[in-house]
Amino acid sequence: MSINYFDNASTTKVDSRVLEAMLPYFLEIYGNASSNHHFGKLANDGVEKARKQVALILNANESEIIFTSGATESINLALKGYVEANFEKGNHIITVKTEHKAVLATCEYLEQKGIEATYLNVNKEGLISLKDLEEAIRKDTILISVMYVNNETGTIQPIKKIGEIAKGNNIAFFCDATQAVGKFPIDVIQDNIDLLCFSGHKLNGPKGIGILYKKRGLELTPLIHGGGQENGLRAGTYNTPLIVGIGKACEIAISEINQNVERLKKINDYLIDELLKINETISIGNKSSRALNIIDVIIPGLNSEIFISKSLGVSLSNGSACTSQIVESSHVLKAMGFTDKECSQSIRISFDKNTTEAEIDLLLKRIKAEIKNN
Repeated sequence: MSINYFDNASTTKVDSRVLEAMLPYFLEIYGNASSNHHFGKLANDGVEKARKQVALILNANESEIIFTSGATESINLALKGYVEANFEKGNHIITVKTEHKAVLATCEYLEQKGIEATYLNVNKEGLISLKDLEEAIRKDTILISVMYVNNETGTIQPIKKIGEIAKGNNIAFFCDATQAVGKFPIDVIQDNIDLLCFSGHKLNGPKGIGILYKKRGLELTPLIHGGGQENGLRAGTYNTPLIVGIGKACEIAISEINQNVERLKKINDYLIDELLKINETISIGNKSSRALNIIDVIIPGLNSEIFISKSLGVSLSNGSACTSQIVESSHVLKAMGFTDKECSQSIRISFDKNTTEAEIDLLLKRIKAEIKNN
């Protein structure tokens, strides 16, 4: 049986053009990008071309792009690195209860080191209150961390307004944009973002490569020490093939973003309309401010754990893939006010530019059949 894939918020299929761009750096241009010889210079050219491609998708300067192993490392470098380098300015940070576990776990670690953290509440749609954010700011607040798009619900936070508040109070603003980059235009200058991260494998690029954007002039303390790569902020031999891959993925995303938005909207509208016809389905998240490729719903009568484990021709999720092996209610949905029972009836459907209407119809058929059999 063919399995239709609806877990693109967890990871995406590598675009064939990305793979094609990477292959020479495994087999032909395999020198160390830090070496001062012909093979090294060719590899370095690939690294620097990718840096420009990544910078372009963020409207950043190429000197502000740091290559890491993924968004989780980027989050750790941004939060720990900024706090340690700027500890004399204050010891208070602000984040949100619905952030990715990588952010929450890092903030908990920093609290153990003496940092005070405020975790903002969200409303039933997953949005923070800008008033709450402003009231949480203290004289010793040095960093605000708010994700662009929630990985479970697709809710888009008011990033531009948050950036304005942060800038107005001379506070650094870090944004986990892992679910946003490549889905719609991102502009770190316009949004007053000082630090931003994402992963290659969320936009049809390879796993194992991530990005940290760091605004020029911002001070970070490195997590990894060694050869001094990335201006001393991320030591280690460059993973040239994967760096080339994320660069190519960004280039493709820029060139196709308008047509992909149009296609995703069509699929999103069709799927949500059909889901809402099923057994009092509840759509989770903000209807007017939500990523087009993520739909999170609660379907009464559907046990999501059982349904997903059966793998009846579809692959999807009922929460963050990073914690999917632990049977517990989603911390995101709980923060939004949903009960344990409602959480157990939730499924996250995430698709990409290649998802077809026929695949959507099969998913709907499987869901209806599961409910009927219960």
